[in-house]
Amino acid sequence: MKVGLSTYSLSRAVRSGEMDVLQAIEWIAENGGEHVEISQFGFNLEETPELADAIIQKAGEAGIEVSGFNISANFIRPSEAEYEAEIERVIRSVDIAARLGVRTMRHDVASRPKNECSIRQFEADLERLARACRIVADYAAKYGITTTVENHGFFIQSSDRIQRLVDAVDRPNYKTTLDIGNFMCVDEDPVSAVKKNLAYASMIHLKDFYLRPAYRNPGEGWFETLSGNYLRGAIFGQGDIDVPEVIRQIKASGYDGYLSIEFEGMEECKAGSRIGMANAKRLWAEA
Repeated sequence: MKVGLSTYSLSRAVRSGEMDVLQAIEWIAENGGEHVEISQFGFNLEETPELADAIIQKAGEAGIEVSGFNISANFIRPSEAEYEAEIERVIRSVDIAARLGVRTMRHDVASRPKNECSIRQFEADLERLARACRIVADYAAKYGITTTVENHGFFIQSSDRIQRLVDAVDRPNYKTTLDIGNFMCVDEDPVSAVKKNLAYASMIHLKDFYLRPAYRNPGEGWFETLSGNYLRGAIFGQGDIDVPEVIRQIKASGYDGYLSIEFEGMEECKAGSRIGMANAKRLWAEA
């Protein structure tokens, strides 16, 4: 098991120009991270693929691993040509993942407005989405890469829908990036949801949230769940998720892969990331 950080956690510092992705990798290593997960916020490897070589070199110099590569995608498209073009774009990103030397690549699958997130709509879309994921997974297999779906975006976020998609794709190298916090966005208990989906996980994101009920609108800095409750990002280990129990469940399952902190709280991002990584290591040791 190795604790590290997604570059998403430092995206505010990268976007502001305070640091670039290479400096972010250096910072992660200096602050206790054992790996870096590459999420493209403030830089784009699809536009500058040569940056992948610099990332590998910098991670090697810093003594940490590059654990994964994440991209956005949406296979719900208005035309067949656009659907096929999106599949092709994601396939090209698999080549970038291979260039990075990672064994896991998360690509998004679909998003819809909240009012279109019914189970009926999900079932209607499922086979077309699964077909796209199969094509990408089959291409990734030649590199030994596992492609994954993350539980986010409201439409494919609940534990049951993640399982349904992974089973429909039916490929040994298609699994899930399990984000322990994101289940709350669809009003699902994180402890129960993590238990259900651990067997499907090839990467785990550690995230924390503060939760308030729908009748207590806290104002600025919060967003609404699918059912109208309120969430705000927290430093990992300081929010309302029962993270000691989640960590205990992960450890008891025998999971021995990467644990990647995703910080999206209101606190300064470097402080939030550093404290989150330290909390994850402490809680794992105590579990």
